[in-house]
Amino acid sequence: MLLIKNGTILTMIGEPIENGQVLVDNGKIINVGKYISVTENCQVIDANGGFVMPGIIDAHCHIGMWEEGLGFEGSDGNEITDPATPQLRAIDAINPRDIAFTEAYENGVTCVCTGPGSANVIGGQFATIKTKGIRIDDMVLQQTASMKIAFGENPKRCYNAKKQSPSTRMATAAILREYILKTKNYMENKEKNSSFDMKLESLIPVVKGELNVKAHAHRTDDIFTAIRIAKEFGLKMTLEHCTEGHLIAEELAKEGFAAIVGPSFGSKSKVELREKTFETAAVLHKAGVKIAIMTDHPVIPVHHLPMCAAFAVRAGLDEETALKAITINPAEILGISERVGSLEINKDADIVIFDKHPFDIQAKTTCVLIDGEIVFKR
Repeated sequence: MLLIKNGTILTMIGEPIENGQVLVDNGKIINVGKYISVTENCQVIDANGGFVMPGIIDAHCHIGMWEEGLGFEGSDGNEITDPATPQLRAIDAINPRDIAFTEAYENGVTCVCTGPGSANVIGGQFATIKTKGIRIDDMVLQQTASMKIAFGENPKRCYNAKKQSPSTRMATAAILREYILKTKNYMENKEKNSSFDMKLESLIPVVKGELNVKAHAHRTDDIFTAIRIAKEFGLKMTLEHCTEGHLIAEELAKEGFAAIVGPSFGSKSKVELREKTFETAAVLHKAGVKIAIMTDHPVIPVHHLPMCAAFAVRAGLDEETALKAITINPAEILGISERVGSLEINKDADIVIFDKHPFDIQAKTTCVLIDGEIVFKR
C-alpha cells in the first residue's frame, strides 16, 4: 500500500483538492480525498506542496515507430508500397527500448496511442500502450485501438513520387471508398466464398462501426471529405490534427466528431499547415467540439505534451480544459477512461507528481507511478 500526501490533487473530475491525498494498493487507486485514514503500515510519498495528477496521455503519436537517433533502421511507421495496408499492426513495429519511452514516463507521459504514419490512404492499426515496459505485449491497453486513414498532401505526395495512384485528393477518397465497399461485399459473401483476404478481414470492425478510424486531415476540405465518407458509411471516427478546424469550428460542432489537435508547435513545413495556430484547440472547445491535444511524436517529442497544452492556454484555452485535453479527454476519446485519465477509485494508479503546476515551463516531475509502481523518482 502507498500513500501520496501533501499535494494539490488534480483529479480531472472535480475541483482541485488542496493538501490532499491519494491511496494506492495492488496497482489501483483505492481512495482520493482531503484526509485518508490508513490503519496499516504503508509507503508514504510526500508531494512537498507540489501537484498530483493522473498520468498524461498522448492520443496520437508514433513513439517506437520512428526510433530516436536512427534513420532507415528505426523507421517502421510507413509501408509506402501499397496505399491500402489495413492489415498492419503497430504492435509489430513498436520498440519499447527506444529512449523516447524513458523520456516519456520520466516526464509524466504514462500512456500513448501510437501507430502508422500518413503515407497511405489506409495505414494500419494503432495501439494504446503504457510507456514503461520491456515487452510490448505487456504494455498494451488496446492492441487495436483504431485504424489510421489519411487525406490531403501526404498520400498524394508519396504515391505521385512513385507514379501511381493516389496522386489526387479524388483518388484518395476513391481508394478508401473502394476498400469499404469491398469489405461490405466480402462480409455479405463470406459464407459462400472460402477465400481469405487479410486486408478486408482487418476492415470488418471498421465497417461494422466497432473500430474507430483516426482520420489524418489538416485542411478544411480534407476534414469535410473525412466527415462525408464517415457519414456515408456510418464510420466511427476522430479528426486527427484538425489544423484548420478553427476556421470551421461551428460546422464541426454540428457533426459531433472529437478532434485530436496538433502538433501546433514548430514551423509550417508544408502547404496544408499554413493556418497552423495554438488557437485551434480553444476555438474548437468553445464551439462545443471535444478535444485532446497531441504531439505527433517525433514531430514534437512526446514528453513535451504538457508544454503544448500550456501554449494552448496562452492562446485562449482555459486551464482546466487544457489539463483535461491531456488526461481524461484522450482517455474518453480512446475508450480507456474506465482505467486511466483521472484520479478515481478503482482506476489504474498512473500518477504524476510535479514540483510546480504542470503548465509552468520550469516544472519537473518528482515522482511517476505506472500501475502503482514507482517508475521514476527524482
